[in-house]
Amino acid sequence: MLKIHELIEQRSAIVAKMNEAHAADNNDAFSAAETELRAVDSKLERARKIDAADRSEPGKPINGDAKLDTEIRSKFRVTRAIAAAAGLTVDAGFEREVQAELSKRAGRPAEGIFIPTEVFETRVLTTATGGELVPTDHRPDQYISALVASSVVRGLGARVLSGLTGNLSIPRETDSPAVGWVAENAALSSDDANFDAVTLSPKHAGALSEFSRNMLLQASPDVEMLLRQMLARNLALAIDKAAILGGGANEPDGVLATAGIATQAYTNDLFTTTAEMIAKADIANVATARRSFLTSNTIKKICSLELDVNKLPVGIAPIFHNEPTTFSNQVPTNLGAGTNEHALIYADWSELLIGIWSEIDILVNPFESTAYSKGNVSIRAMATVDCALRHPLAFVSATGVGTTSVGIA
Repeated sequence: MLKIHELIEQRSAIVAKMNEAHAADNNDAFSAAETELRAVDSKLERARKIDAADRSEPGKPINGDAKLDTEIRSKFRVTRAIAAAAGLTVDAGFEREVQAELSKRAGRPAEGIFIPTEVFETRVLTTATGGELVPTDHRPDQYISALVASSVVRGLGARVLSGLTGNLSIPRETDSPAVGWVAENAALSSDDANFDAVTLSPKHAGALSEFSRNMLLQASPDVEMLLRQMLARNLALAIDKAAILGGGANEPDGVLATAGIATQAYTNDLFTTTAEMIAKADIANVATARRSFLTSNTIKKICSLELDVNKLPVGIAPIFHNEPTTFSNQVPTNLGAGTNEHALIYADWSELLIGIWSEIDILVNPFESTAYSKGNVSIRAMATVDCALRHPLAFVSATGVGTTSVGIA
């Protein structure tokens, strides 16, 4: 399907042919070009409607591969795939068969083995480490997970583009032709539409860990879920943090590291500051369906304390003008140089794109020296992603938010 800018280029070429035919008084050529123009105008109208619908669509994951197989979700076992890659004697025929499909999705062969993201769709809330995972007399369904933050940006409405291959460039309209009023027989002023592009390119995140042979060979089905959860959770949290801030070495540029987002100086009055943030989003024509605030749990605590002191209603909605508000430890709390400046973002989160290039890529090494000496297996898990903002002005960041007082009008 042709993009809007490609159809506009086609239309310009057809209009040029019509001008040439008119100048040459060639009725046949003019009529043929006129028929082409009507066809292109029809396509252009449809493309603009689709683009408008897409801009107003609430954020949702977009899967780049239409061949998702429920059999993968039900049969694929991470522990079997890793054990087979480590050379252990396990029946991993299905996991080997799936590798061809996963390589096709990723557009490249795996460095080790691919783990399909479908297996992470249902996650347990437990985890454990090393040898304790081999079932003996204790309850494998009662393992205790580490205390970690929860991923937030997907829940806020970020769009997830999966199954990508190569760099991604999405055309973006930055200016449309101006409409002017003219007198009878007066000429209209020429004004062209302007376009740029939102680009995403692969960035890599990964973790290196060690697992025992016993865990891979003897673990109960509960441990399969534990292993999935550890791999998915840690990578998901790293991607989540990068989507909020990012901009570090080899990281994607997240919201706060993207040039061109709107900013609002904090004035020791959170009520007024958040009102100004909402106003800036309104003035920028930001869609309202997926707007919400995101800030730290420390700000939540201070808001609650001051509301109690000032005898305001229970809850903190009045401070944020009844807009949805999410508090998370994923939010940075040290933005200012040498200060404890906390992030406070108001945005239409469906304007955040998260691009995913491949399934989780796991390389198993049973011969790494430290692991080998203990009979264990070294495992490296990597994900390849990037982040971009469709419209930076859909994001408003407060600057200078401290924690001594939030101020309430």
